[in-house]
Amino acid sequence: MTYRTLLAGVTALCAAPALAADPDLLVFDWSGYEDPNFFQAYIEAHGTNPTFAFFGDDDDAFQKLLSGFRADVSHPCSQMVGKFRDADLIEPWDTSRIPAFDVLDPAFMDSTIFRDAGGVWYIPAEWGATAIAYNTEQVPPEDVESLQIFTDPRYAGRISLPDNNDDVWALAYLATGVTDWTTVTEEQFQAAGAWLRLAHENVRAYWADGAELAQLMATGEVVLAWAWNETPTTMVAEGHPIAFEREPAEGSTTWFCGYVNLKDGPGSEDRAYDFMNAWLDERTARYIVENWGYGHSNSAALAGIDAAVLDSVGLGKVTAPVLAQVPMDNVLRDRMLEEFEKIKAGF
Repeated sequence: MTYRTLLAGVTALCAAPALAADPDLLVFDWSGYEDPNFFQAYIEAHGTNPTFAFFGDDDDAFQKLLSGFRADVSHPCSQMVGKFRDADLIEPWDTSRIPAFDVLDPAFMDSTIFRDAGGVWYIPAEWGATAIAYNTEQVPPEDVESLQIFTDPRYAGRISLPDNNDDVWALAYLATGVTDWTTVTEEQFQAAGAWLRLAHENVRAYWADGAELAQLMATGEVVLAWAWNETPTTMVAEGHPIAFEREPAEGSTTWFCGYVNLKDGPGSEDRAYDFMNAWLDERTARYIVENWGYGHSNSAALAGIDAAVLDSVGLGKVTAPVLAQVPMDNVLRDRMLEEFEKIKAGF
């Protein structure tokens, strides 16, 4: 989920290609994932990158595909796969053509939304955490022991929250005592929304991608954020005093994303599998951990990475509660999206 930049001027029927290369494979993806280090084996096989088109977030991708935009593969996060299936946008993967499938972490496939009698509808690729990123020169460590810091008036105008429906509601649910969003009651939904309105009063900016948040924190405009672990990983590498707290009392959240095989794609099905296999390669796993701070679904490859490295990028084990961003009721998710838009607008 990194460098997710919404491309201006993209209509509901068209997503602008950012990197025109192989005309036989169009990947509809988050901006930033055109990084060739994610698919070196594909480049070695075909001498070029796939062609990429970008979306701004999961809901943006879904609406464009629903409106008729055609691509070969796309990269939703787990909670969106049910909507893709219900809208008949995807078809199963043939896992016999994906050698690494047998070494993928089975925890990422533990849902009939991803795999059922009809086949495997989703190939998990990467995962990460969303937790508190903070400037250690401006925020004392005791202040990040609780998520209530986001509603603390001392930090008014100095915090940033994600412009992302799932991450921001994960924060609100955790802050109000909910660690499983698949069983949310109406009372819990209302309590989380009320808390989010309080946090909104302190928000300096809602960040849309990791690069935007890093800039806000590098300038000191923002000293505290609900962030993907990409942000502290890259900022620490650049020498900034940023830390990542995954163990506040109420906990943090984890997410995972992967690839779906879009129906009636305009390109080559063979190259879609070549792309998927390149993504599951051990080289990709090591690169995404060491350079982006994200985990990888290839459990065999991840096992070969030193535990100290995983800890340093925020992927180590934690003892605080964790809200896993697994598929939820789509009616509830639509309500969350509608309510979040109201909150951002000041209502």
